Amino acid sequence: MPVRRRLLAASVVTAACLGAQALCGTAATATDEVVSRGITIPAFYNPPTTLPAADGALVRSEPLKLALSLPSLNGPLPGKATRLMYKSTDSNGRPVAVTGAYIEPSAAWKGDGPRPLVVVAPGTMGQGDQCTASMGLEHPIRFNGETVSVGYEDLTIYRLLAKGTAVVVTDYVGLGATDRLHTYVNRIDEAHAVLNAVRAARQVAGASVTAESRVGLFGYSQGGGASAAAAELQPSYAPDVNLVGAYAGAPPADLDKVTRAIDGKELAGALGWSLNGFVQSDPSLKPIADAHLNSKGRAAMTDLSTMCVGDAILKYAGADSEDWTKDGRSISEIIAVYPNLTAFIDSQRIGKLKPKAPVRVVTGISDNLVPHGQARQLAKDWCAKGANVTYQAELVPPLGSSLLNHMTPLLTDQGEAVDWIVDRLKGRGVSSNCWSMPLQP
Repeated sequence: MPVRRRLLAASVVTAACLGAQALCGTAATATDEVVSRGITIPAFYNPPTTLPAADGALVRSEPLKLALSLPSLNGPLPGKATRLMYKSTDSNGRPVAVTGAYIEPSAAWKGDGPRPLVVVAPGTMGQGDQCTASMGLEHPIRFNGETVSVGYEDLTIYRLLAKGTAVVVTDYVGLGATDRLHTYVNRIDEAHAVLNAVRAARQVAGASVTAESRVGLFGYSQGGGASAAAAELQPSYAPDVNLVGAYAGAPPADLDKVTRAIDGKELAGALGWSLNGFVQSDPSLKPIADAHLNSKGRAAMTDLSTMCVGDAILKYAGADSEDWTKDGRSISEIIAVYPNLTAFIDSQRIGKLKPKAPVRVVTGISDNLVPHGQARQLAKDWCAKGANVTYQAELVPPLGSSLLNHMTPLLTDQGEAVDWIVDRLKGRGVSSNCWSMPLQP
């Protein structure tokens, strides 16, 4: 019998909290077959019981076949990919295995110094292990009647590889790795996973990146938050990472405002991923979930824990969290009355620390999914701390859909965002435009 999904004690705590009996089980081993919504997760993604001591240490690696690849005289285009598992530390200070992929480009680097590295922090993929960005490189589209998974970050990755930069993409904590639930939008888990991906990339056999390589961070939406959080934590957590720039597109910097905004919208399922992740990170929040979620809410949490973005949109678009609670209050209303929950949400706020490297914050003025105002506030907060901030508001008109309002700036700005990060990797200076914030929408 295949093991269905989340199998270690940490996930059992979450499952018990949310009534997800089907998620309980024993620890997965390297030979267990883990299946999520009809997709067999390779045994590579089952972490060992013991991890290396050093953050960023490679646990294992193997060749990864890119679905979109062409032969050339200089090797496969756009490059040679390696699947990774590396050690990180979670928000509770505990060791955790994280998966991802490193791609050594065939294109030459035309700047000074050793080949640089860009960490791609993926946007929202979901909470099912089959949704990972690393698997998306191998299977760009998956549709089997049980799940819809699209490797939409492949476009960003390939554009960066074409510039001659090496790329490492992280799957984040618990997404892919089968020992726990993905801690969706946990800023510390995500920041550590991003920064430790740099350390892991240096250890890949045949990698041309070195400790001296300039490093850039690139992310939009969930990835924008991860990139922003990593830029803040890099000076203290990873001073060995030669960070020269971070792009944070549509970052969910203030989860209180974001959770209120997504309720009832096309991506309402992200509320479930957030709640699942909160309890995974802090099991003391379990009694609150027990007290307030009704049977429909518990079923939704269980269902969403194995879903990708496509699945969640198809089934939960427009869902109101009031339908998931016993007393008909929204999730945000319930959070507001519990000091420990509000403190947890506040601990996820990005913008309290000053990034050392230049940062570029982009937000669409019509974005009402990851609200424009809270992303703009992140830029203001960093400016107030004296950071080197390039802020850009994308003047995209309302498009009649919160999802389109959110995703359109990803496409309209991507070329400029790639050029901005490549300029930083080439050592070109950039001046802050914080002076213009009062004039910008």
